[in-house]
Amino acid sequence: MAELDRAAAYGQAIAPDIDRIYFVAPGAPNRIMQGMRYWIETLSKKLEVRCYYPAEFMAMNPPRLDERTLVIMASKSGKTLESVAAAQFLQDMPCRKLVITQAADRPIAHYIETRFLLGETHEPFYGVFMILQALIGGVLAGAEGWPNLSCLVASLKALPAVLASTVVQQDARAAKEAEAYKDDRVMYLLGAGPVFTMTYYVGVCILQESQWMHCIPVEAAEFFHGPFEAIDESVPVILMLGEDASRPLTERALTFCQRFTPRTIVYDSRDLPMPGIDPIVRPMLAPYVLGIAVERVAAHLAQWHKQPLSTTRYMGKLSY
Repeated sequence: MAELDRAAAYGQAIAPDIDRIYFVAPGAPNRIMQGMRYWIETLSKKLEVRCYYPAEFMAMNPPRLDERTLVIMASKSGKTLESVAAAQFLQDMPCRKLVITQAADRPIAHYIETRFLLGETHEPFYGVFMILQALIGGVLAGAEGWPNLSCLVASLKALPAVLASTVVQQDARAAKEAEAYKDDRVMYLLGAGPVFTMTYYVGVCILQESQWMHCIPVEAAEFFHGPFEAIDESVPVILMLGEDASRPLTERALTFCQRFTPRTIVYDSRDLPMPGIDPIVRPMLAPYVLGIAVERVAAHLAQWHKQPLSTTRYMGKLSY
């Protein structure tokens, strides 16, 4: 928990010295960063913010990598080839840079001096989120006078217990849903705003990656611009509703899905107890409580498929 305090303090201290934040990561950390971008764009009048995949970042070589740019990288393993290459690419740049990874001896940490460390954990995804959210909360407090930093940090410290209790509370429901959808190979997942972080993470980084399902994560704001034409009574759709300003976008999509497919699954963060989470920052943390609830469906699907969530077909097994 000390890293949360350190990240918040660092963000607050560096805020007067930066004009822009560039997030650089692949896969699941990139999705967390997209959620951070949402909150910066919602709450900040001053900061420019962009998200990049590492290979894309190096190919573009953005011209504003100066002393007032903060580049934030994250790699759970610290070994992802593109991430390590991007850290090396940044080594002699004048921009400020930091990395979130599991340990100081990881390859990515060799090139970046400012590090926030997860330690050994079975849930590095949520650890990356917690440190990033504390950091960005600190930046918002320092740059914009955002008044809720102490509430945020206290709530982040309560989050692990909330996540653990959510797993227990939601497991029976998830088991029934996995049994009902075990033979489906196509599934849509809808969310909006910061909740889309988890829509994408569950659909792509878990179900596609380990179960080889054809999962299509869709931004609710984009649903009526093409994807809704593919919805019929045979298509399962998981909708995830949060508590931020984007919620009505998903509610609109939910109304449509309930009209045209009986195979509509709804996870609503308002139905999930979050003891210790301050109501004022619930919208920031709710997507991750939602996400771990829906992850239970993936865990039970893995049992039906006899294909553990650690399964890969190509990743880590061949060069590509």
